[in-house]
Amino acid sequence: MINPNHLPIIFGKLDENIIAIEAALGVSIVNRDGQLYITGDNKEQAQQILRKLAEKAENGEEIDLTAVMYLLESQSDGTITQIGKNSGAVAITTTGKAIKPKTLGQEKYTDQINKNTVIFGVGPAGTGKTYLAMAMAITAFKKGDVGRIILTRPAIEAGEKLGFLPGDLQQKVDPYLRPLYDALFEIMGQEAFHRNMEKGLIEVAPLAYMRGRTLDNSFIVLDEAQNTTPAQMKMFLTRIGFGSKAVITGDITQIDLPDGSKSGLKEALTITKGIQGIGISMLTKKDVVRHPLVQKIIEAYEKQDNQRESRRQQLIARRQR
Repeated sequence: MINPNHLPIIFGKLDENIIAIEAALGVSIVNRDGQLYITGDNKEQAQQILRKLAEKAENGEEIDLTAVMYLLESQSDGTITQIGKNSGAVAITTTGKAIKPKTLGQEKYTDQINKNTVIFGVGPAGTGKTYLAMAMAITAFKKGDVGRIILTRPAIEAGEKLGFLPGDLQQKVDPYLRPLYDALFEIMGQEAFHRNMEKGLIEVAPLAYMRGRTLDNSFIVLDEAQNTTPAQMKMFLTRIGFGSKAVITGDITQIDLPDGSKSGLKEALTITKGIQGIGISMLTKKDVVRHPLVQKIIEAYEKQDNQRESRRQQLIARRQR
């Protein structure tokens, strides 16, 4: 039974959510006096989708077309029943909005963060890798589980050549750290952020600042880790001290290192695999929670990459004949 008060949320703007369900499943969904009537061969599948949407509405979660398309895809591959088993709020923003995992992949990712000391979160843009990690870092800080939050990323653009940019060193690297600031402001609030930063309890700095330090009692997030060199990644991983947790996020399909340079993230995923206390969470295009068009763009690039790799393998095969 769906609460009639939640129907406008479930239907979406101009009924776009229901229209998407009808188009995907070949059904008709009609609202008559607060009761939904479904007709069509895939009636049961539609009911399952609507029940999940009703759960989201009951929990005060945002329902948009992206959420509907994800449920439809999960329904088709049979994973829809697993969604929501580990979807509690990981943080609350300054406006009172609950930050929760929105996909099964994100639920597994946050579970890995809770269970392990070092976690690799790898996936394409829009999968919430950094945002969820930062939300969990702020929650751990507020609860007193850690004494500091350290957010870092490699300052990569044309090989980290920052000297020609105007300003002092902090002003040079701030543009690279802006996405981290934006997330901090939304989750923690600017006033609280600046207050804790002045006390040294929150640090946002380029990866080079981590060298020679031991980071105890801290929640550390290394963002854009695909742009670390193997030496930088080893340096970072060996900074972790007692009472600390480190989340390393990156997208191995968007490496900005100079041609021929190895990615420290790709190497670390192989080297650290199987070590107790280290978790690896591989998010996919299915976990993209931005505009549905982003998922299509990722698919298009994947298709092009696969075609290039296929042509490369064919060329290698010809040369070996």
